[in-house]
Amino acid sequence: MHVVNYLSVPEQKVEDGGKNATIRWLLTENEGAEKFYMRIIEIAPRGYTPHHSHPWEHEFYIIEGEGKLVGEDETLPLGVGDAGVVAAGEAHHFESMPGRALKFICLIPSKKC
Repeated sequence: MHVVNYLSVPEQKVEDGGKNATIRWLLTENEGAEKFYMRIIEIAPRGYTPHHSHPWEHEFYIIEGEGKLVGEDETLPLGVGDAGVVAAGEAHHFESMPGRALKFICLIPSKKC
């Protein structure tokens, strides 16, 4: 078993096209997570993650703030308590709202899946 407080995990700046966004890798293989990794992503007001796609799905759960999930064909509003999935291969990015930060849990498969 393993338990970690997210504040004890160092923030890393999200690079490569992101703005005012950080990530904390809470659970990876280093903590014994073999199938899925858990991350906390925080986006300051007027920030965003890079627009990207990848060959795996990922799930998310909004724990603070408001924002939107931007895809190629639609934009979905996000708020506290919202959960969702981004399909494998789907181009997307997350944005916070002006004056509101956005914080969410994000799960991705490990390389062993």
